[in-house]
Amino acid sequence: MKRERDYIQDIAEIRSMMERSSKFLSLSGWAGIMAGIYALAGAYIASVVYDFSPDRITYSVSLPAGLSEIILLALGVLILAIGTAVFLSYSKAHKRGEQVWNTTSRRMIIHMSVPLAAGGIFMIILLSKSLIGLLAPTSLVFYGLALYNAGNFTYPEIKYLGIIQIGLGLISCYFIEYSLMLWALGFGVVHIVYGIVMHFKYER
Repeated sequence: MKRERDYIQDIAEIRSMMERSSKFLSLSGWAGIMAGIYALAGAYIASVVYDFSPDRITYSVSLPAGLSEIILLALGVLILAIGTAVFLSYSKAHKRGEQVWNTTSRRMIIHMSVPLAAGGIFMIILLSKSLIGLLAPTSLVFYGLALYNAGNFTYPEIKYLGIIQIGLGLISCYFIEYSLMLWALGFGVVHIVYGIVMHFKYER
């Protein structure tokens, strides 16, 4: 009986080692929570402070006034979210005696970078055509595609998060007037819920 328990324990340890070698498991639930908070704060500032209206789709040569501030705000939210994710992932990996930058994490970044780069270029094209209302939906869709790809190299919940973001992006493409609210829902509320679930499921 004792030998059977030892076999089961050995198999569990081997399985855990194989999973750590093939999956990037240093993602922190707190990174998702903080990214969601940053996104909600950014959406609030864009809506209340800058009075940004996402349904301003125009084919005129000139872009809406205040758009440069909105772009800088979005970049600030992005930098904060990425910086927090990197810092918390490094801290989690350090506590577990693992390396953040390894073969698995490199593969994950590469597979995420393709849809993110394509989405970034597409958004620049939308800006050049003054199609402002499609920026928020586009960011949701391509970010969702990047997350779906990343799900092959980390926790499976990332795939579901990606699908939700894609769905919200497609919905906001149709309901342009609500795209900022849907953006806040996707990048804000959904990220916070995801982060809480991941924290209690994997980090406690």
